[in-house]
Amino acid sequence: MSTENEGTAVPADPSAPSVPPVPPAPPAASVDGPEPAAVPEAAPGHSPRSEPATAPLPVTPAAEPRTETPTETPVGASTRSAASAPVGAGAAGGWPPPPPAVPAWGAPVPPVPPAPRKRTGSLVAAVLAAALVAGGVGGGIGYWAAERGDEGPRSTTVSAGDSPAAFKRDPGTVAAVANKALPSVVTIQAKSGGIGSESEGEGGTGTGFVYDKEGHIVTNNHVVASAADGGTLSATFSNGKTYDAEVVGRAEGYDVAVLKLKKAPEELTPLPLGDSDKVAVGDSTIAIGAPFGLSNTVTTGIISAKNRPVASGDGSSGKNSYMSALQTDASINPGNSGGPLLDASGAVIGINSAIRSTGNGFGQSQAGSIGLGFAIPVNQAKNVAEQLIKTGKPVYPVIGATVNMNDRGEGATIAPEGAGGTPSVSPNGPAAKAGLKPGDVITGFGDRQIDSGPTLISEIWTHQPGDSVQLTYERDGKTATTTVTLGERTGDN
Repeated sequence: MSTENEGTAVPADPSAPSVPPVPPAPPAASVDGPEPAAVPEAAPGHSPRSEPATAPLPVTPAAEPRTETPTETPVGASTRSAASAPVGAGAAGGWPPPPPAVPAWGAPVPPVPPAPRKRTGSLVAAVLAAALVAGGVGGGIGYWAAERGDEGPRSTTVSAGDSPAAFKRDPGTVAAVANKALPSVVTIQAKSGGIGSESEGEGGTGTGFVYDKEGHIVTNNHVVASAADGGTLSATFSNGKTYDAEVVGRAEGYDVAVLKLKKAPEELTPLPLGDSDKVAVGDSTIAIGAPFGLSNTVTTGIISAKNRPVASGDGSSGKNSYMSALQTDASINPGNSGGPLLDASGAVIGINSAIRSTGNGFGQSQAGSIGLGFAIPVNQAKNVAEQLIKTGKPVYPVIGATVNMNDRGEGATIAPEGAGGTPSVSPNGPAAKAGLKPGDVITGFGDRQIDSGPTLISEIWTHQPGDSVQLTYERDGKTATTTVTLGERTGDN
């Protein structure tokens, strides 16, 4: 038999006999005569000779008494049975002799002359032919079923044209912009000093980006404030390399700081700076940072609004930061602070600085993003960074007047008096020279409408000292305009 079809039943041809007839038993051998030749036994599971891949031949068991029903071996049964002999084995006279049949009344049946060998060969050939025909029919049915199966439900997949390694991302796609920008973005670790104090070693994680080839890093002031006095700072690039850093200067009011790597690597690639004045609502944005410490995170969105007045504190302290911010719905979370907000070309248009969270106003709390993020416009941040690199101190434009920081909705009201009983309008200052007095309500600054003190400061700080700006105000119910030339203040104190 062939092991290719072992144990697989093949349908028999109805026109062929299922088993060959039982050959007659030869005369019993003499007790003293020679023993019959041993029948060779086939190795289990293998054909004793080379055969075509067909179903195994049937095996005929020894005849049982006629009082019982004979058992037939089905076509296709395995020839590995221990009681089987290989085809063609046996005595020279033909099939092995069956035991003599005994009728019910006990009389012996005369032996039947053995059938001619030619008859046996014909039967074997008939069975082989039947098996071959059955195999052919089975193959035909299988082919027909396969063809019919093509008409049923099936799954169709589409192969990608290029493998990921060979796939090229066009310039301007988020993937291409991020891939180019990530090597120039760093994760900043800040740890406070204060040896022996409760704040020793405390700090946080923020983000910064390479500003120039000299190793300057721009970030938020609130990212590095805890380490500014006696603490430690480090910057880790996207390739995992970390460098110690030090503060060059910081501007608390602008919320901008500049660091410098102590041993800057060669061939630093600064991020290109865009023009935040030309940004339009609806423009695509890409934010890169380390939200909750997850470095090199990229998120996307659009510019949701421009010139959004934002105070990154409680709005009542002189130490708050103010900005006329770019608003974006790109996901920004704690740890994104100081990271770049990019446009679709990969240019920096802002520095991510604050978020609006449910129930806590503006700031840098641990609440998550709700799609209201705010970035310092890069035009303003660039001016501040240049000042810090040059002198180590920020320079602020001022009007020389103290305004109420709590009232909102009706403009910025000049307070009756300044801090510590000082005049609210500085003598010979810009506001005094423009004719402003305590109690005046400033409602417009340049082309911006003013609804509060924080909004006025945010707009003033988008300008430079020496700029002349048209100012609209109300006095005794009447509206008037004047031109104010901005003065300056150096440092945060």
